[in-house]
Amino acid sequence: MPPTDIAGPKVQRLEEENDRLRRAVGELSILNELATAIGALNNSEEVIRKIINRSLRAANAEQGLITLVDDQPNQPMKTLVRTMVSSSDHGQFHFNQALLGWMILNKKPLMVNDPANDDRFRGVPWDESVHSVLCVPMLVRSSLKGVLSVYNKKSGTGFTQDDQRLLSIIAAQSAQVVENARLYEEERSLIKMQEELKLASQIQADLLPKGPPKISGYEIAGATFPARVIGGDYFDFIQLDETKVAICLGDVSGKGLTAALLMANLQASLRGQTYLGNTVKDCVSKVNQQLYQSTSPEKFATLFYGILDTSEQSLVFCNAGHEPPILIRAGGELVRLNDGGTVVGITDTAEFRDAGVPFHPGDILVSFSDGVTEAMNRDREQFGEDRLIELIRKNGCLTASRVIEEIVGAVRVHAGEAPQHDDITALVVRRLAD
Repeated sequence: MPPTDIAGPKVQRLEEENDRLRRAVGELSILNELATAIGALNNSEEVIRKIINRSLRAANAEQGLITLVDDQPNQPMKTLVRTMVSSSDHGQFHFNQALLGWMILNKKPLMVNDPANDDRFRGVPWDESVHSVLCVPMLVRSSLKGVLSVYNKKSGTGFTQDDQRLLSIIAAQSAQVVENARLYEEERSLIKMQEELKLASQIQADLLPKGPPKISGYEIAGATFPARVIGGDYFDFIQLDETKVAICLGDVSGKGLTAALLMANLQASLRGQTYLGNTVKDCVSKVNQQLYQSTSPEKFATLFYGILDTSEQSLVFCNAGHEPPILIRAGGELVRLNDGGTVVGITDTAEFRDAGVPFHPGDILVSFSDGVTEAMNRDREQFGEDRLIELIRKNGCLTASRVIEEIVGAVRVHAGEAPQHDDITALVVRRLAD
């Protein structure tokens, strides 16, 4: 055999080996650059952008994206497309649900070089400009956290097994980095949220009275203990002059920040109407209209509002759907303050009425939220009104603030280790004995 006939295959094999080595060096270069680029990053957007840029270069593709899979059990198909990088003039391609469903089910690479005729996706509508797709899973401890996808091989020949292998390595190398960046951002968001809630709690505390009003012959006290960082219960004292003070206790619907905002709205409305000098029932009626007009229909509040007049030794009140306050006379008689009307904020046509009760020496009035009487222990037994009435009778000779301490202490002893599900609020008015 002539020497040239032998040399031909050898040269060809050598060229193929050189091509393989060049490709391997190129792949190692891409992987090394990627590891260096994303190793110290905590911003998930930046991490993902760098991964996509390297993937486009590795697969010689027009466009790429990473879809983060939401692992919420009730939304397994929800995706978060964080960023998209394109080296073409095509519009942005969108990762359709059929592809995502396949990846969630199979958790392995998917190569589609003829979308319109692929039996695995028969009937799935494809964008006409999509000619080829390569998807690889981003797994963390066998859990699918995302999908790395590239579209349209620039050569027009479709993606290859080499493309799939290299992209799979990139995905495997990057998955934990992306997950760590996402968790880091979640942690930062949580810390920021906690700081904002702490600030909201302080603002809410500043809205409450700084101390009880000074009314000759009476003691007045109030306190609230939110079930969360911020609550929806509200109490207030509004001193009108030397002989008159408005008192109120409200419980708005909902929990957390929404309830706190509604509480602040209620306080501002009620204070404004009180300072205008309206009657008790007119104050509550105006507050009801304002609350109805400024909130959605499902938002409402129960409210006990009254004006204590020490020149008349009486309390004129309106109970708008609130727990009836307990008035215990010095002689032991129990009176419940029910008169008023429905809750505020439900309808702007609601009618309210007021009523009056005299205050005798030694009488004590306790207004409270349902977080007191409905507090439950591990056996789901409520604290109840009977316990509350007995507690007031037993401690009625104590100062108003001490009565609140006894109530809150008894509720917490009753609940034991059971979590507090509702705000605990109490307001006490006590006429001193002669």
